[in-house]
Parts: sequence; C-alpha cells; structure tokens
Amino acid sequence: MIYTDNAATTKMSEAAVNKMFSLINTTWGNPSSLYSVGQEAKEALEKAREEVAAIIGARPQEIIFTSGGSEADNQAILSAAKLGERKGKRHIISSAFEHHAVLHTLEKLRKEGFEITLLDVHSDGLVRPEEVETAIREDTCLVTIMFANNEIGTIQPIREIGAICREKGVLFHTDAVQAIGHVPVNVVDDNIDMLSASAHKFHGPKGVGFLYVKRGILLTNLIEGGAQEKGKRAGTENVPGIAAMAEALKEANEKMADNAAHMTAERDRLIAGLKEISHSALNGDALKRLPGNVNFCFEGIEGESLLLLLDDKGIQASSGSACTSGSLDPSHVLLAIGRVHDVAHGSLRLSIGEDITDEEVDYIIKSVKEVVEYLRGFSPIWRDLMTGKKEFIL
Repeated sequence: MIYTDNAATTKMSEAAVNKMFSLINTTWGNPSSLYSVGQEAKEALEKAREEVAAIIGARPQEIIFTSGGSEADNQAILSAAKLGERKGKRHIISSAFEHHAVLHTLEKLRKEGFEITLLDVHSDGLVRPEEVETAIREDTCLVTIMFANNEIGTIQPIREIGAICREKGVLFHTDAVQAIGHVPVNVVDDNIDMLSASAHKFHGPKGVGFLYVKRGILLTNLIEGGAQEKGKRAGTENVPGIAAMAEALKEANEKMADNAAHMTAERDRLIAGLKEISHSALNGDALKRLPGNVNFCFEGIEGESLLLLLDDKGIQASSGSACTSGSLDPSHVLLAIGRVHDVAHGSLRLSIGEDITDEEVDYIIKSVKEVVEYLRGFSPIWRDLMTGKKEFIL
C-alpha cells in the first residue's frame, strides 16, 4: 500500500506516540489542580507550550491550545470581527480558495452584516499582495489568507501580505494548517498576528491544535465554562495529546530541510511523469508549492473512478479536501483558479510523505497512466473530444 494523502492526515510519528502514551500512564492529572499529580500535568502542558512557541518564533503566552485548525480558524476570525465591530470596522478580506473552516465562518459573518471581499487567486493558485493592498479600506478589520493551500499546495506570499497589513494597521491571520512542520514559519519575520495549526498534519494526534495570537490582541471565547488557556478556551486540556503535538512538531522542524529536499525531488519526478499524459495539467504553480503536493486534472475522466481504481492498485489518494470528500460538486479551489466544471471533476491530489521512494513514484506514474487510459477508453466525454464533437480544454 502506498499512502499519498498526507494533506488529509498523517500517521503519528513513533516519537509522538511514545510521548502520548508515556504521559497517559504517568502524567494523568488535571493541570488545573494544585496537588502534585496535577502540577506534573501542568508542567508538561507548559513545556509543550514553550516548545511550540519557540519553533514558530512566538512567546509561550501567545499560544492557545485548541482541538485543531478549524476551531483555531473560527476563534481567530470571530475575535478579529468582534474587535473590528467595536471600532465600526466590518470589512474582511480573504481569498476564494480558503479552507471551508475560513469560508464558512466568513459566510456566518456576512449574514451578520459584515462585508466580505474574496480575492482571486489566479491560474497559478497565488494571491497577489498588491491586490490585498488595493482591497484594504478604512473599515477593514481583518485579512485572512492561508499559508499554503490544502488542495493544490501553493505557498502564498505571506510575509509580503503581512507587511502590507502591518503598515495599514489591519490584523492579519493565516491558516497555516498545511504549512506548519513542512516549510519554515516564523510569526515575527512573516508579520503574522494570528496563526492556526493542527497536529495531525505533521505526524501528531488528531483532535489537537493551536492558535497563535500576538500579545495585545483580545480573543473572543468560543467555549465558556472554565479558566483554562488564560480563560480563552474552557475545558480540561488534553495534556498527552498536546505534548505529543509538541514532540511531533519538534521532530518535523529538526528534519524539515532533509525531508523537504527529498520530497521536492520526488514531487518533481511525479509531476514530470504525469505531464506525459495527454490533455492533463498541473494545478497551481510548479515551484511555489508544498514539497509533497502534486495536484493534476485529467480531461475526459471522473476523479472518483480514478481514485477507486488507484485504490485497487494499492495507491491511496484523493481528489481534494477530505473535509468535502462526500460532495459531488467540483472543488471550489479548482474553480477558483479557473478550471471549468468538467475538467475540475477529473482531479487527483497526491500528497506524498517523507518516506516515499523512487520505486513508489515510478509505480504511481505507471498506475495513473494505466487508469487514465482505461477510463478514457469507455468515457463518452472522451469519445466526443476525440471525434471533434467537443473541443479539448487542456
């Protein structure tokens, strides 16, 4: 079995598993308790906070532990909206291909009277900093642009966008769920005010994440009921999970350069091989993308059939975000970069891991070629394209 859906979730690292079970067995107290077993848990919690903060260039007190990226996105955006509303600022800027945790939160705010501007991302899957600057108004309270796209893997010019927001006095949030642990992130150098992350994207456990909030920004609570996380996120902290997240992030950070070099080389081999398939196209910029992300469209086929047949060959992949895998609609990300519906339906996302081998890449290329040819063999759409009844798009 070749697993190529690391953008959906990663397997927990051995170090993270060991850290989690060690704490489950020995440090099981409530970190809010004053007696010794509780204080041991508190010590482990704060050590994890320090470790996470150090890796992204933050202060420990600027890290709030959450259940994952979606919760962190929600809290960051709703907090910025509340702060803006107090000052009469009800305009928010984002992009058309954000994760639904962002887009759905923005839609909620739209219904509450906020004006939302969704910037184009162009055919290369990149937001233009100058367009962010042009879109900022006197009543803009937040810009939220993802660090790296979860479907096509394009890495956005976050540092430049953050600098513009800093100059204009507008809060800047980034959903860095796909970026953290895979590419360098420094909240100070990158001019980030708020950042969301999720452990299971970098070999940590599911159900754990964090929100970075620059000192001085007042958060709005999503969950009430306790004084945990400086009163900003009620509920007893999942100490074993949080410690495992910190362990996984440390390991990912230490191995980042070597892992990125290996995955980038294999990614580029994979892209080159799939480009040999006629009427196919890589989605997003070829270079400004995550080391492990490959996303293609193949004209004349249906992506769901492609995935099922690849699974029969032992290759586990996806056509886009796992959060929308049950939807029959084409990817909003692919539509945002200009793919038409028929082409967007024939998409394939391969998000490889650091353990990918040359032999596995060769097998993936061979298998995708075989499956695409097979599916096109009985596709009425492909027949119409080949006979000239329809014109090729790719």
